[in-house]
Amino acid sequence: MKEGLNVGYQSTLEIEVTEDMFAQFGDEVVHPAYSTASMVYHMEWVSRDLLLPFLKEQEESVGAAVKLKHIAPSALGTKVKLEAVVTSITEKQVVTKVIARNESVIIGEGEVKQSILPKNTMKSKLDIQIAAK
Repeated sequence: MKEGLNVGYQSTLEIEVTEDMFAQFGDEVVHPAYSTASMVYHMEWVSRDLLLPFLKEQEESVGAAVKLKHIAPSALGTKVKLEAVVTSITEKQVVTKVIARNESVIIGEGEVKQSILPKNTMKSKLDIQIAAK
């Protein structure tokens, strides 16, 4: 990784809850509210955006783990702000703490781990799987 990424480094992502983010299984909407699956996606996104400027040309990152507590609902049209803060850095992994808030309350808290790999590692592993079919 490039120099400059330190514990405490932050990034934010702001989204508006849309119908495609609702809690659903298949085509059945369970609740017309921001889903846990969408929150995981956005937590990974803000954490990845934070890391990208610090990857060297020959590096890539992959999601390794997500822990999440979905605390409160967020309705259609509400604005959600996700804030990621680096809590741990090693040569091969970056961990962020992420807080998701809507206009009135914290709606989620989580942790995202990203592994740092040589570029094309994931492609090579996937190619091996496809060839084995």
